[in-house]
Amino acid sequence: MTPNSALDALRQQAPLVHCITNYVAMNIAANVVLAAGASPAMLHAVEEVEDFTPISGALTINIGTFSPHWLAAMLKAAEAANAASVPWVLDPVAHFITPYRREAAQQLMALNPTILRGNASEIMALAGTGGAGKGADSGDEVAAAKNSAITLATTHGCVVAVTGARDFVTDGSRQAEIAGGDATMPKITALGCSLTALTGAYAAVTSPLEATVAALTHFAEAGEAAGKAASGPGSFSVHFLDHLHNIQPGDLDEGRVTWA
Repeated sequence: MTPNSALDALRQQAPLVHCITNYVAMNIAANVVLAAGASPAMLHAVEEVEDFTPISGALTINIGTFSPHWLAAMLKAAEAANAASVPWVLDPVAHFITPYRREAAQQLMALNPTILRGNASEIMALAGTGGAGKGADSGDEVAAAKNSAITLATTHGCVVAVTGARDFVTDGSRQAEIAGGDATMPKITALGCSLTALTGAYAAVTSPLEATVAALTHFAEAGEAAGKAASGPGSFSVHFLDHLHNIQPGDLDEGRVTWA
């Protein structure tokens, strides 16, 4: 399925996306999913995730501002997703900065996410190949994380997306790079976290590799258009949501995707 056909499926099906994300990202993540054409649910209570996850089209987990209670909910939701064959996406935000966070990321990785999305430093650190991240910001270029991504994809049987100036996606055998976006995007709080939620929306309607490529293409297209219209980070956010919403199936420039 191409990015344009995936967008058409997303708009036709409007899947329910269970988003367990951080406090900073909740608003933008929900708005991004809505603007793209899906339906977000921002549930994280451990008492209800086991019941809610199986009725969702996809689950996304982001550890940005988690706590012990949230971690318990994340683990239970991931287990429920696996049991119900619901695809799920893991965003291991800054997992390397404390032992507690690092252990939580390893627990979640042990449950074999369908898709793993992170910046270069996060992906390299998960693979045990270093990484020079500063908090949630990457200190490494995407190209430096390609081998780490392939290793993680092969080991865990998942799709890995390394996002940055030029995104890289692999399932261990196939690879794709996605160009586009805008330099303003890293200046918008939690915009990367919202990409994880959008990836979940696409994972609900097509295969993991195709979903990831489609989400990155949609994001890059909207970011590039917003950058041309905005005068700064504040107006960029408004234009970005508008372009995510206004892009129609057939509008995505699939030439920005390079397969290898």
